[in-house]
Amino acid sequence: MDVETVRQHADAYCAALLAGDIGRASEEFSQQLKQNIGEVVSQLPLPLTKAAVESVDVAGSGYVAVLHLTGETDDIRIETRWKDRDGRPTMVEASHVIERVVAMPGEEGAEAEAEA
Repeated sequence: MDVETVRQHADAYCAALLAGDIGRASEEFSQQLKQNIGEVVSQLPLPLTKAAVESVDVAGSGYVAVLHLTGETDDIRIETRWKDRDGRPTMVEASHVIERVVAMPGEEGAEAEAEA
């Protein structure tokens, strides 16, 4: 298993989601994720209008792929963890990436001056 192979599986997952084929998308899931498919699907902004693999990186004994998913009303990132199961990359975890908006230094002061 390598970065390119994981990317191919993550791309297949994105393509299945774009097609609205949750059954085909779940072929990339571990048994545990398949048993909790409702929790995984509830994180997704379905129906999707765009889906892309942003990055794939080695992480410990597996890989992390960040997916950028865009629906009609939401735009999110999902961090997926992949491990080798029976000789193929398998998604073992998926979690919503919470993006924090950080105020730039000096912005707070500028806002306070504007209000004064």
